[in-house]
Amino acid sequence: MHNDKQFLIVLVGPTAVGKTEFSIELAKKFNGEIISGDSMQVYKKMDIGTAKITQEEMSGVPHHMIDILEPDDTFSAYDFKNRAQRLINEITERGNVPIIAGGTGLYIQSLIYDYAFEDEVVSTEQAVEVAAQLQELDQLTNEDLHQYLARFDDASAQAIHPNNRKRVRRAIEYYLKTKKLLSSRKKVQQFTENYDTLLIGIEMSRETLYQRINKRVDIMLQRGLLNEVSQLVEHGYESCQSMQAIGYKEMIPVVKYDADLDEATDKLKQHSRNYAKRQMTWFKNKLDVAWLDRENMSLSLMLDEVSAQIKKRST
Repeated sequence: MHNDKQFLIVLVGPTAVGKTEFSIELAKKFNGEIISGDSMQVYKKMDIGTAKITQEEMSGVPHHMIDILEPDDTFSAYDFKNRAQRLINEITERGNVPIIAGGTGLYIQSLIYDYAFEDEVVSTEQAVEVAAQLQELDQLTNEDLHQYLARFDDASAQAIHPNNRKRVRRAIEYYLKTKKLLSSRKKVQQFTENYDTLLIGIEMSRETLYQRINKRVDIMLQRGLLNEVSQLVEHGYESCQSMQAIGYKEMIPVVKYDADLDEATDKLKQHSRNYAKRQMTWFKNKLDVAWLDRENMSLSLMLDEVSAQIKKRST
């Protein structure tokens, strides 16, 4: 391409927009291998709720970072970056094009930019202590948890909405592990491009996307989502990080006879729609993406557009 950096294609977009389908077409056309950029598809036994690609759907295209961990393993953007960098080297050495496809924004950002992670490695004893503290904090309401964060990191608290529990909890966890403020870390990030990256996004109208999300949830339930969650709970994974994901946390109360299926389904659809909205906001604010309108473009036209972008970069 136009510089000495390794070339890769990165495909982003909100949940249910059609990234999987298009990534396969990209891989076929450009001799690619796909690296999943999804924070949940790394887990085994979590197939339906993560809308994980099947062997049949892969159409012979090599896929990486899928089914590599047990549900009780932890996985972070730092872990993703390290594994993905190794895979990019291996794929490039084979003469193929690495294609990152996923919707976890921080994972993508951490990989394509020189995003410096501070060392969060702690001793086993400290890890147990932090986990115990977090377990206690998990009993708090969103508002109380947010106020707890504000006691020592007011800048992060102001930047994170109280209802964004995951990010609030993450900022607290970072402080408990490092005794440093997450807000301070972000100020010193250096965003230098690590690769020659073609960053493509798929979008569509909110109305169409929300319809697709609702339909996908219905299909997940038909395929046995409830049974999948039940099996995970039965095997002792209920309190794991992975089970806090959308699609699982809503169904746990149903499995335990603490909630009605219809009510949980509505919540799952709502949470998925909210997540899609947050994803789009994140991608549009944080990354320089060339967007393709799936509603008004066929897969063939989208491929032509990517080809034109690649051609333009090489001249």
